[in-house]
Amino acid sequence: MQRDLRLDNVGRRYGLRGPWVLRGVHLTVPPGNLIRVEGPNGTGKSTLLRLLAGIDAPTEGRITGRPRTAYVPERFPTALPFTAVGYLTHLGKVHGFSRAAATRAALEWLDRFGAASYARTPMAQLSKGSSQKVAVVQALLAEPQLLVLDEAWTGLDAAAREELERAVAERTAGGTAVVFVDHDPGRLAGAPDATYTVRDAGLDLRTEDAPSAPTGPHVTVVVQGPRGGQLPADATRTVISAEEPTPGTHHSTVPASHSDVLLRALLTARPPWHVVSVRQEPTPETESRR
Repeated sequence: MQRDLRLDNVGRRYGLRGPWVLRGVHLTVPPGNLIRVEGPNGTGKSTLLRLLAGIDAPTEGRITGRPRTAYVPERFPTALPFTAVGYLTHLGKVHGFSRAAATRAALEWLDRFGAASYARTPMAQLSKGSSQKVAVVQALLAEPQLLVLDEAWTGLDAAAREELERAVAERTAGGTAVVFVDHDPGRLAGAPDATYTVRDAGLDLRTEDAPSAPTGPHVTVVVQGPRGGQLPADATRTVISAEEPTPGTHHSTVPASHSDVLLRALLTARPPWHVVSVRQEPTPETESRR
C-alpha cells in the first residue's frame, strides 16, 4: 500500500552558509491528492518542488515515503543528442519498458499532445513549446505515483494545456499524487485538495471560510441510475456541486478537465449509469461577452 509522502521540519539553504530558502516546512502528500503551491516569484516554490521530486536534498529535516516520482522542471534541457521519440524510448527503457513498448507508449503520448508530427525531429531543433510537450510526456510516460509539475503548462498551446489537465485528472483518479505550480490562478480551479502558499521561507495552508466558486470552465453531467443509488466514489471526488432534483436523476458539476474522469467512472460502474446530457457551463468571462 502506498504511503503518504511527508516533509518533516524540512529546510533548504543557499550553499553551506547562505540564507534559508525554506525552513521548518511540514507537508503531507497523500496518494491521489492534487496539491497546488503558490506564492510570489523567488519565494522558494521551485525549491519545494525539487525537494518533493528528490532533485535536491534538504539541508535539515527529513523526507519520507517518497514514491516513484516524475518531474517536469520549469526549464527543460533541449540540447540533447536524441530525437523526441528516441529520447522518450530511452527513458521508457530506463523505467522497465521493452524497446517496442517504450516506443509505442512514447508515440501514443506524443499524439495525445499534438506532437506526433515531430517525433523524429532532433530535440535541439524543437521550439520551446514543442520541447515542453516532450518534457510533459517524459513525466507521464513514467507512470509515476507522484507527479511534480513546475510551470508545466507554460509554453503549451491551448489544446495541449487542456490535455495536460485531463492527464492530471486521470492520474489523480488512479491514485497518483500531483503537486503543481502554475502562474494561472484559474488552472485546475475547483480541483485541488489543498493549496499551500510559500512565504517567508515557510509554507502555509490556505484556508477559506467560504471557498470561492471556481473561475475556470466547468461541465454539468446529468445521469440517471437506480432510485436511492449512490454515485461511484471516483465520480464524486472533484464534484463542485451536486443535486438530485428527482429520485434517481443526478446533476453533477465538475471542472471541465475532470469531466472525462467523471464520465468514465459512471459508464464503467456496475451497473452503469445512463448519461442523459453533458453541458458546458458559461464562465464569468463568456457571460460578460454576451
